[in-house]
Amino acid sequence: MLTRHEFLVLDACRDAAAVSGQRDVVRLTGLSLGTVNAVCKRLIGEALLDESYRVTPAGMEALEPYRVENAVIMAAGFASRFAPISYDKPKGLLKVKGDILIERQIRQLKEAGIEDITVVVGYKKEQFFYLEEKFGVSIAVNSEYTERNNHSSLWLVREKLGNTYVCSSDNYFPENVFSRYEYEANIPGVLVPGQVTEWVMEVGTANRIVKYGETTCEDRYVALGQVYFDRAFSEKFIEILEDEYDLPQTKPKLWDQIFAEHTKDLYMVMKPFESGSILEFDSLDDLRSFDPDFIVNVDSSILDNICATLGCTRSDIGHIKPIKEGLTNLSFKFSACGQDYVYRHPGNGSENLVDRPSETEAEKIAFELGLDRTFIYEDPNQGWKISRFVETTETFDYGNREHIDAAMKMVRALHDSGKTVPRCFDAYEEARKLADLMYGSRDNYPEGFIDLFELAEETKRYADADNVPPCLVHGDAWGNNILVSEDGFDLIDWEYAATGDYGLDMGSFLQHFMTEEETRYAIDRYFGGKATDEEYRHSIAGTGLSKFYWTVWAGYEAYLDQPIGEDEFNWYQFCKRMMKQALALYKQ
Repeated sequence: MLTRHEFLVLDACRDAAAVSGQRDVVRLTGLSLGTVNAVCKRLIGEALLDESYRVTPAGMEALEPYRVENAVIMAAGFASRFAPISYDKPKGLLKVKGDILIERQIRQLKEAGIEDITVVVGYKKEQFFYLEEKFGVSIAVNSEYTERNNHSSLWLVREKLGNTYVCSSDNYFPENVFSRYEYEANIPGVLVPGQVTEWVMEVGTANRIVKYGETTCEDRYVALGQVYFDRAFSEKFIEILEDEYDLPQTKPKLWDQIFAEHTKDLYMVMKPFESGSILEFDSLDDLRSFDPDFIVNVDSSILDNICATLGCTRSDIGHIKPIKEGLTNLSFKFSACGQDYVYRHPGNGSENLVDRPSETEAEKIAFELGLDRTFIYEDPNQGWKISRFVETTETFDYGNREHIDAAMKMVRALHDSGKTVPRCFDAYEEARKLADLMYGSRDNYPEGFIDLFELAEETKRYADADNVPPCLVHGDAWGNNILVSEDGFDLIDWEYAATGDYGLDMGSFLQHFMTEEETRYAIDRYFGGKATDEEYRHSIAGTGLSKFYWTVWAGYEAYLDQPIGEDEFNWYQFCKRMMKQALALYKQ
């Protein structure tokens, strides 16, 4: 086994053209002249080097345990911070200064003599498939990328992990950072002066990483770029991952987090790199500062939509920030010509849920009525939308009666407008369509689902018998879709707008956490005074049917691998409670 200094000298001397004497070895290794002199004497004495500083066959054999066997490039993730470009194309396939990021990285690996390369894909996976034929790489498809973080990509290719480079598809290396041989497991570290919030490293003897994590600190080495697993590290890491993979708390973890929790068991060193030798672009603005022509040249229908709608150029667009709110869409905030806007991009599967022409018509009506002053434009066919960004002064508060009054006033104004849209919405029928998309037919519904549908059918029969005239409804008029600003209230997100029963909006507004008194107050405010028994029971029935639809919708989102979390169970309990209460009132 070679010492670190012996390895560095032998590895430097492999390039015969670059080494004519010890001073060349000093330049290539960074070791002192005295150290190089002593190491060279020892290696020559052991016949690993000859007198001309050429590596002998025995020297090459000594280097063999340190040879990099392969590389894994992780390219499965969505790269949400890189909105909006990542909506159309995975980040690793972007062209930066004339090179597609992942292609440049593959070429650099091959130039270093590493031919066995596996690319792990997930999001828009088919866009990567061409790499197999063009570069002879292997493609591995990570079907868990929506549910787990990048540790799942390493678990998928665990049989490949040995002496392995683990890379991210979106890194950019101005000069080739890969080596044919590596002495030990390492993470590149770049010293960043001043305050930084990143993955940083504390090191001990021989640069071993003793503490690793995402934190805010001053003047620290930041982890960037390619990571190298040696065989010992790979075996231990796989062993740990095998023990922890099925734990619920493991799902959201980066592989780095798992390493950070086991630094005592996993030997890895920090390998210093010069600032600027490894580049990582966290946002479009980051990339544009490196490649000013990127935003002008990149193929992006979203940027084209913005320019056409606002009459600006791509160079005018900046300060892009993803917005994580929204269950069926992707959205981001941006600025253009001194104003802030929001761009809404339709999400996966939304075409089965949303009638875009009706939504567009409802948005125009809401703008005319002064209910949504943020609206600028929506494409009625593709579903993308641009709105003015509103700086909210507070969050809508169900415990604030002024907020309740304003919400009910807006909803009632919409219902009394006399306007309609082409889409008609019946909560029960729409829920049945979603259930059939999931299960094929009612014969295949789970037993609990059938019971819920039977309860909804009975509630619907009573509610329909009230013969309530249809009106324009928002369909999702709850607190999260009401903006509170210095200028008042705006009711936004009209995706579920339709012609239907006013009870749908009562049902979307009323929530499981409201007390009976708060529920009664909201219903009374909608009617401008104390609701009649008939109005109250119809509102309760509409609430039950509305939340019944949202319960089935939540199941459909989970079916699309887009689970929404605990709201699904809250809605399930709430819809049953409201429908049973409505039936009791109808039967009195």
